Amino acid sequence: MQVDKEDTTMSSQLPPRPEHSSTYPVQDRSNEEEMQRLHLQDQMANRSMDGLLAEQEHPERFHNILDVGCGTGGWLIELAKAYPTMNKLIGVDVSNKMLDFAREQARAAGVAERVEFLVMDALRMLEFPNDFFDLVNQRSAMSWLRTWDWPKLLQEYTRVGRPQGVIRLTEIETFPTGNSPALQQLNELMMQAMYQSGHLFHTSDSKITSELPGLLSRYGLQNVQTRAYPLEYRDGTEGRQSFIEDGQRLFRTFKPFLQKWMCLPDDYDEIYQRMVREMNDPGFVGTIVMLTAWGTVLQQ
Repeated sequence: MQVDKEDTTMSSQLPPRPEHSSTYPVQDRSNEEEMQRLHLQDQMANRSMDGLLAEQEHPERFHNILDVGCGTGGWLIELAKAYPTMNKLIGVDVSNKMLDFAREQARAAGVAERVEFLVMDALRMLEFPNDFFDLVNQRSAMSWLRTWDWPKLLQEYTRVGRPQGVIRLTEIETFPTGNSPALQQLNELMMQAMYQSGHLFHTSDSKITSELPGLLSRYGLQNVQTRAYPLEYRDGTEGRQSFIEDGQRLFRTFKPFLQKWMCLPDDYDEIYQRMVREMNDPGFVGTIVMLTAWGTVLQQ
């Protein structure tokens, strides 16, 4: 489907489109627990990063926004609520199940007339005209992007982005960790599995964020900048319980993925239960670092 620049009709009125195959580690798209985890993760990030577009000067200048791999749609919905002047906000994802959830959330928030969710495989093609979006956003895409997918995707971003528009990428710099030895053990397994499956450039740490500025520059973005968000969750701080719940859900729903790419230790379930106990201890402190990299599309 092509979106015409003069057409403001919501294409969600069209029949549902067939889903594409997914590179996401959780293959079961009916997995309710994973959908709730992603929704929770959206809320955590929205609260923790000093705002929805904290690093952007005059974000109200963006009118047409694309969110790629939007999942449950939390970022786009909050953006529509915060900036009434943004008149066309589109989220794309390969999972109709996720998008059904996102559409319901948009209706509940009263922004469904401005926020649209489309089934689309960004790794094949973004089905939009050239020079269409003022802002192209991508957050936490490491989970579905392999290292060899970045060139084509960034070329698509610069194609659909308007001259002087912004391409914005946000990823975790380190996997969520803390003073739990069991959590650290499981994180190391996750990093190995993500590397083996092609989602990470390096094995020692996620560090995909170290690649982002170079990738943006290499594929034609100007004025590339970064901003890091070091986050800490300790007893009594906002978001601590969400951080704990996210970690517990993660290592339950990702277990089949870990089994596919790793030889899991026989005591995996025991390590998991130990992690649960350690994370729920009042002395537990969780940490995560997120980084946003952005650049502007070249003037034609």
